[in-house]
Parts: sequence; C-alpha cells; structure tokens
Amino acid sequence: MTFGVLFPAYLAIVNAVALLMMFSDKRRARRRRKRRVRERTLLALTVGGGALGAWIGMAAFHHKTKHMSFRMLAPVCTAVWTIFILWLMYRGIRL
Repeated sequence: MTFGVLFPAYLAIVNAVALLMMFSDKRRARRRRKRRVRERTLLALTVGGGALGAWIGMAAFHHKTKHMSFRMLAPVCTAVWTIFILWLMYRGIRL
C-alpha cells in the first residue's frame, strides 16, 4: 500500500473515531455514567488528525462547546491539517 492510500484512510478513520467518541461521551454525560471518555483522549484525537470529526461532533451534539480548549483547538487543528494536506498536494504527493 502506498502513502496515497494509507494517509486518507487514516484521516477518515481517526475523524470517524473522534466523531463517535464525542457522541459516546455526550450520551454518557446525559445518562450520568461514571465512565466517561477522558478529555485528554478527545484532545489527542483532535490533534492527531480527527479535528474535523471533533468539530462536527461539537456542533452536532453540542458537546464540549463550553471548553475553551476544544473551541479553539478543533478549528485550529482543522486548518493546520488542511494546510498540511494542501502542502502535500503542492509537493506532488498524490493522496
């Protein structure tokens, strides 16, 4: 497998996981369950490529919208990942 296959697959998977984790944590918060998703885990997914999924999860589920770290990090990381992808494409790396 090449980078052009693995990288988009990685981004799709990590964004889907981030979105599902936001949904799961919001659901657990509503049901007042003790075992919730750690904020550190959600932030790591956001920085690690799941920024768009986390940002969509914040908007769709109204989750973590009061946390400044998420309100700032999700859009910034989405922009950084977009710039990185555009840079790769500019360098001639096919995705």
